[in-house]
Amino acid sequence: MLKLYGFAVSNYFNMVKMAAALKQIDCEDVITYPNQTPEYLAISPTGKVPALETNEGVLVETNVILEYLDENYPGIALYPKEPFQKARVKELVKMIELYMELPARRCHAEAFWGVPGEDITKKEVKRALLNGIQAISRAASFSPYIGGEQISAADIVFLYSADLAAKVAAKLFAIDLLAEAPGAKELLAKLNEMPEAKVIAQARAEATPAFNAYLQKAFQK
Repeated sequence: MLKLYGFAVSNYFNMVKMAAALKQIDCEDVITYPNQTPEYLAISPTGKVPALETNEGVLVETNVILEYLDENYPGIALYPKEPFQKARVKELVKMIELYMELPARRCHAEAFWGVPGEDITKKEVKRALLNGIQAISRAASFSPYIGGEQISAADIVFLYSADLAAKVAAKLFAIDLLAEAPGAKELLAKLNEMPEAKVIAQARAEATPAFNAYLQKAFQK
């Protein structure tokens, strides 16, 4: 059986969980916070999560894991078979990560845990998020899914990136980020109503207190 290293509050971990759920892949969760211990670095070269242990070895980087699961397991397709359309989904995945998830992540500590950030960082993040969501709006279709009529890996990445980015934008900049992309709010609501997403959301809620305690210790060091 596949082993998935990570924790239920991690949005990247939850991207893989959602993909596995949609494709009905059994996966054993190995609850792991990012760390630099020799034992975990032997599994994940960066010490980050998620890491997927397969019979052939370990894979890291979420987009790589999503592609591996789609290519090696039956069920719902997360990427189209036609080369150009497949490339378009990969493009959307990359855009969401580069222009929404990663900029917002720079301000997670302040937005979610009250750790003050630098003003210059917040200015950069605000500009990056606005430019990013507008670029995504131009590239996406939201009809009803981000890439068209079928759900794809891009929707999974959107689901677990857009909610956090929107919260950062609202709390720190008083911006309704998803209003910049017509159809984005409706898609996020649709995805959150999926049974698989509700199970993951429940697990996330249950894991949050332990994660907050872990972070509090980390911030005190």
